[in-house]
Amino acid sequence: MLKAAFFTTVAWLPAIAFSQDRSGPESLEEKVVRLEAELAQARAELAAREAMPELEAEAEGSDFPPETSKQADVPAPIEQKDEERAGFYLGDLRIGGAIRANFVLGDYTHNGTTAPQRGGHGGNFELDTFRINLDYDRGEPGFLAKAEYRWYDGYNFAHTAWLGWRFEDDSVLQAGLNRVPFGAGPYGTSHNWFFDLGYYVGLTDDMDLGLNYRKEAGDWTLDLAYYAAAEPNFRGATADSARYSYDIVDNGSPNSHYRERHQVNLRAIRHFSFGEDRSFDAGASFQAGLLEADPRFANDSHQLAAAVHGTYQRGPWEVVAQLTGYDYAADYRPGTGLSNDLIGMGAYDFEFPVASRGLLPAVGIAYTWEPENNDWFDSITFYDDFSILLKDGCDNAGVSLNDSAMNVLGMAIARGGWYVYVDWAYSNGNYFIGNESFTNFGANRGQRWQSRFNINFGYYF
Repeated sequence: MLKAAFFTTVAWLPAIAFSQDRSGPESLEEKVVRLEAELAQARAELAAREAMPELEAEAEGSDFPPETSKQADVPAPIEQKDEERAGFYLGDLRIGGAIRANFVLGDYTHNGTTAPQRGGHGGNFELDTFRINLDYDRGEPGFLAKAEYRWYDGYNFAHTAWLGWRFEDDSVLQAGLNRVPFGAGPYGTSHNWFFDLGYYVGLTDDMDLGLNYRKEAGDWTLDLAYYAAAEPNFRGATADSARYSYDIVDNGSPNSHYRERHQVNLRAIRHFSFGEDRSFDAGASFQAGLLEADPRFANDSHQLAAAVHGTYQRGPWEVVAQLTGYDYAADYRPGTGLSNDLIGMGAYDFEFPVASRGLLPAVGIAYTWEPENNDWFDSITFYDDFSILLKDGCDNAGVSLNDSAMNVLGMAIARGGWYVYVDWAYSNGNYFIGNESFTNFGANRGQRWQSRFNINFGYYF
């Protein structure tokens, strides 16, 4: 920009001098000088305009998501929000990736000892994951695609794999393994590394196999999707849980023998703007699908879920709230007419029981600080995210299911290719914050509040 302005000023000097000296009718020589000056000015303006897209591209960057970890024998979530990275370009194809490490310190016990499963005696630090990303997008109507594959300790899977088409009206159709449109955003109400409890019941950041169509019409954003099946099982020790997001699993037993089929999703979000720095997005989501059963144990059934949600932004502040209700209508006790109030769900090569029906309120609040002329970091997002799962039903012994709740207080620090989550999670009934036999996400008989301090270091390239 400075170079363009300099050449523009230099180009105008002859014309300025000429205009000051001229006292009579314009001669042929004078006309030539004037035209040459105007031509130089036009060239300088053209050079300045050509320089602008490069500067804007440097400022905008591109998107990527950070992600998850694994507790010794129990894998933990999670993946989180998109930040900026450079990547390596081959034409319109961007090749990138990430490598992450995790530190954890817990206050809970494990197997009767004073040390937690991970993080006892001063904490534990280990490699988390490595991943590769491929993104093809010409930024205009036509073909686009996205793929992401991840490697963990003992298992690996595809996170994303879809082909798409952008239409003239900027609507997009995706076909393949893509994110289900449900809830306030791709990560629900959360800003933290652990997500909200909607992730653990398969309703936040869920990846499935099917078609997803998105269209923006004025202040409305509409999503319509059809999924033939949940994401497949990849490489791991389990029969049906080596995957990124939580889905109902079929392990061949009477307690867990369903598969998700023929799911339909609809989401509508209305954007309201209140001046330059205030906005509110109000929306609703709906999901319905078939549960295909092993005929040895039960008949096919269905699943339903619905949510209302809103996102309020004012300058650096953001508040996201959502109320979700769901019902995985499973019935696996032949001849009794009794429904199973716990159903098996799996991800990260690990399966555990989940309440098949529940109501899930969640809220997250965040403040992003982006200081100028700071060499230590580009931004820090401070947040507090709370969610609670109000369960309905009993476990296999006839004991009523106890509710689960989780609050995560923390901050996300961005600096160049680095993105670091610093979280203190406090939970009553979550496998990844405690892991005692009766402090689990299903029945939660123990109802113990326990905490976990977690730092996830991620470098994105």
